Amino acid sequence: MAIGERIRFFRNLRGMTQKYLGMQVGFPEKTADIRMAQYESGSRTPKADLTNTLAKVFEVSPQALTVPDIDSYNSLMHTLFTLEDLYGLKITELDGEVCLHLDKGMGTNYITMFGMFTAWKEQAQKLKNGEITKEEYDNWRYNYPTSNLKEDNK
Repeated sequence: MAIGERIRFFRNLRGMTQKYLGMQVGFPEKTADIRMAQYESGSRTPKADLTNTLAKVFEVSPQALTVPDIDSYNSLMHTLFTLEDLYGLKITELDGEVCLHLDKGMGTNYITMFGMFTAWKEQAQKLKNGEITKEEYDNWRYNYPTSNLKEDNK
């Protein structure tokens, strides 16, 4: 997903107008909405310092804004193929369902990814069990890996 779409997503999630967001990141009131519209449409791409400022305004990790290009199913598939190559993500079948799993033969990549996936599964289970709200779950996801570290250790 392009960064402009992520900016729009988080702006809408936080109930902000383009003008308000633009002013929060330091653009003059007169052009704040125009500048934000340019970033959201993809006609401009924010530099790292603006991306970091946007992340602070949204209260998310900068990585939540800079996800890989998954705007189409083909792009998503190539992202998954890259995850297979780099991190040992494998596709198999379990009980008639297509599943993704980690390859134990990937050594430290497996250990690292196992820990990350386990943390994700634990948060998803807390949401399912009603122990946390959807907002708390989203906050954890959008601020990963620095989100609620003391909460993760409960």
